[in-house]
Amino acid sequence: MGSEIGVGLIGTGFMGKCHALAYGSVKAVFGSVPTPRRLKLCDADADLARQRAEEYGFAEAVTDWRTIIADPAIQLVSITTPNALHREMAEAALAAGKHVWCEKPMGLTLADAESMAAAGRSAGVRTQLGYNYLRNPLIAEAKRLIESGEIGRITHFRGVVDEDYMADAEIPWSWRCQLAEAGLGALGDIMVHLVSLAHTLAGRVEKLTAQIETIHKTRPLPDRPGETGRVENEDAAQALVRFASGASGLLTCSRAAWGRKNRLAFEIHGTRGTLIFDQERMNELQLFTASGDPATRGFRTILTAPAHPPYGLFCPAPGHGLGFNDLKVIELAALLRAIDGTPDPLAVDFTAGLAIERVIHAMVMSAQSKAWVAV
Repeated sequence: MGSEIGVGLIGTGFMGKCHALAYGSVKAVFGSVPTPRRLKLCDADADLARQRAEEYGFAEAVTDWRTIIADPAIQLVSITTPNALHREMAEAALAAGKHVWCEKPMGLTLADAESMAAAGRSAGVRTQLGYNYLRNPLIAEAKRLIESGEIGRITHFRGVVDEDYMADAEIPWSWRCQLAEAGLGALGDIMVHLVSLAHTLAGRVEKLTAQIETIHKTRPLPDRPGETGRVENEDAAQALVRFASGASGLLTCSRAAWGRKNRLAFEIHGTRGTLIFDQERMNELQLFTASGDPATRGFRTILTAPAHPPYGLFCPAPGHGLGFNDLKVIELAALLRAIDGTPDPLAVDFTAGLAIERVIHAMVMSAQSKAWVAV
């Protein structure tokens, strides 16, 4: 690919800004990666597009995303739009020979994800989904500890992902409540992150039984005082799972859990020890091993440090900590290296993303049928 790569960004909200920050920082942190040239930024609002292009360091603002796809100088397209737009934009970019960096979930339906995965496999370019929590150096350390046998054979994976952004019943109805615009609710928005961690650390989910619920079944319509709109997707879900390895698991999620801001947590039990992690304390990993003097056994805290690459590229001092946006920089660096020919073992491309989405859609099928479902 050479020393530079032209990039285009579609979408300027929370994740659009996150991508923009990564494009601006990745060269300073990782040095050897191709330099992103921020060429075009797209937002449907022309004034906002111009403002964001200036703020985010893009050379040109456009209002039609197809302009980015058509530009031969752009080799990498970031898609950070609402879920309903992911499939059309991603498949158009792939058909044009562009690499694609797309936020999750892949689309509204399992059929969307299957189509996108097939397009990605046939395009001969790199695809990557926004699973940046996997890029925490302590997740890599947990994986190393597991693979080295530190906690023995995994017997159980217990995970939870909770937030409270929909906990208040008075939060207005929005596109997030609508199947045609958002697809699944808490499953597509946050459960996918937990499944990505489970797949990375405990292996593939093979079968499951689940239940889902909509806690607030209606919400106030923002433009029609006194009226409410029906919430069409789920606020919470729970699933008992069986991994291909034979280990058992419990996966739960809620977008209506008061007080929880980003509790993406797991507890992994093994025959010789336990690992505990919580994204709300993302620079700490807890390890217990059944070794040594029983009188002094206990969990010990591992803090992120230069000993956990690539932490040291951000900070030379242990325990100072990384943040959410730093994980996005790590994710982008891995993508740029993959584009340049260096394989990325943690990559969640469209094929790996499809495996994650098969799990969340199996949860819906199980809840509807009240039965165990093979993934």
